[in-house]
Amino acid sequence: MEISTLATYHCLAFVWYFFVAYSITHVRTEERPSEVFLYGGQWKYLTVLNLVLQAVFYGVSFLADVLRLIKKLRCAKCVISSRDLLFSVLAFPVSTFVSISFWTLYTYNRELVYPKSLDGVIPLWLNHAMHTAVLPFAVLEILATPHRYPAKKKGLILLGFVSFLYISWVLWIYSVTGEWVYPLFASFSPAGLAAFFAGSLAIIISFYNFGEFLNRMIWGQSKFCF
Repeated sequence: MEISTLATYHCLAFVWYFFVAYSITHVRTEERPSEVFLYGGQWKYLTVLNLVLQAVFYGVSFLADVLRLIKKLRCAKCVISSRDLLFSVLAFPVSTFVSISFWTLYTYNRELVYPKSLDGVIPLWLNHAMHTAVLPFAVLEILATPHRYPAKKKGLILLGFVSFLYISWVLWIYSVTGEWVYPLFASFSPAGLAAFFAGSLAIIISFYNFGEFLNRMIWGQSKFCF
């Protein structure tokens, strides 16, 4: 894809994610069900954090494209390295995890992750923007441009660290409020919850590996490693 076309795409994607993140963070307080958006606000939900993550990623990608267009190659190289690390470790695996895990649990029992009371608060288009569109955007990014993945050990350590931070945030909220971020967690024993978190980590690692595999199959080994 031509750099100018890529820059246009990344700019539009950034604007889209900024708009979606703005929309969900400005849901009117008086319309919110009493059981959601309390301590931690929207920032306790992985879905909302992912919207911000995607906006940051596409903003960095657009900056890299602009630097390439104006021939600031030294600066562009540094920004591209940050872009690739952000995409490989977080943007692709998190967006894939959000979409697939949400719709799997929603199909099984929506009350576990997205109570029916939210239907009157969050429009249908916004629900799909947060939980559906993120997956094709992630796949399209792999198709649009090659990304250099870090060494496997480094990538998995970074992904595990970020996962640990979010789990710690979830546990902290429970310790303060006595309420779980997602109703699903209330159905587990402590051991079951630990197993669930471990299983979720294994799944998101598999999505990391899948993204790495797709990138290598499409763009080749030479453009894949540092």
